Amino acid sequence: MPSASGEAAPAPSAPSASAGAGEPAPGAERPAFGAYLDYGPRGVTRMAGLSRWLGGADLRVGHTYLPGDLWSNIEGAPGFLDAWAEWRRGGDDRLFVLNVPMLERNEERVPDAEVAALLRRGAAGEFDHHFRALAERLVGLGIPDTVLVPGWEMNGITYTHRCGPDPEAWKAYWNRIVAAMRAVPGQGFRFDFTPSRGRDAVPWTECYPGDDTVDVIGMDAYDQPRGLSFEEQVREPYGLRAHVDFARAHGKPVSYPEWGLFRNGDNATYMRGMLAWMDEHRPLYNTLTDYCPHGVWTCGDNPRAAAVYRSALFGRTDGDPVSPAPSRTPVPAPARPVPPRGCAPLWAGGWTAYWLGGGFCLRHDRWTRHRP
Repeated sequence: MPSASGEAAPAPSAPSASAGAGEPAPGAERPAFGAYLDYGPRGVTRMAGLSRWLGGADLRVGHTYLPGDLWSNIEGAPGFLDAWAEWRRGGDDRLFVLNVPMLERNEERVPDAEVAALLRRGAAGEFDHHFRALAERLVGLGIPDTVLVPGWEMNGITYTHRCGPDPEAWKAYWNRIVAAMRAVPGQGFRFDFTPSRGRDAVPWTECYPGDDTVDVIGMDAYDQPRGLSFEEQVREPYGLRAHVDFARAHGKPVSYPEWGLFRNGDNATYMRGMLAWMDEHRPLYNTLTDYCPHGVWTCGDNPRAAAVYRSALFGRTDGDPVSPAPSRTPVPAPARPVPPRGCAPLWAGGWTAYWLGGGFCLRHDRWTRHRP
């Protein structure tokens, strides 16, 4: 069982050879990471603060969500994406991830019968023009390589764009959206199919729309339900193991657009487990959800998990050597606690050291709670 109190636990085992992790090829691209920090421009500006807190680590992924209240916002309202586009254009190796609602009134608890009818209307092409408008907006902003996450967590019940009321219509509608957006000149989008971990309301495999319209197979993977260990999150039906096996069978990379703490509190064991899991399976990208109760930087409620996350990624840049790096003197961000120089080293295999940009160590300090 995970430690809800977040007390120190043994480091996760090294990635198994059978999983295909191994040593990275010379010159291989380092996995990209970042965090969701806010919807609009504040999320962009906070990325610099998180980087400072991580000792100058290179946050290569920016992540935000289009509001799902009105079609005009799903089309990308003028001005909403400008700051994100400017950030993306600031570096050739950056990755911009945009979650896209498939229907308006997306969080208004629309009844199943109405959802099914809306999905069928979408599958018939009634809403294509909204997604063409979004594609044209993204191309016009100079970010035609955006990673798009339409209809995320479709296997649950939270969103109007859920799959359960009519999986066949949902899949047909997804395919219409992808076709409409790919038809816009100049686009180079990648489409990320991202359920939530586990079975939820419907098995997410029943919602998979097909290899021709999916480029990445993601998973939103929070530490829940209460009492479920990380090992059980790996093994459960439609869990972490099923996700990577499914993606491998379909020849697709994996991603983790949303992950973080939740029902089990300040759980350092979960944090170690997820970092090691992503290290082993090399997702295209991952973005931690960094607000309470999920986060570690802007949420002061999770000091033990924050220590693990910060120690793992502290100072990591693309120029770091593959071999374990010596301990670094932290570069403090304003109003943030500064850790001591000493740390207790934890075992890390070759690929782990590569992904983390050096050794994996757990610092000795007791972390002060902080707020952004």
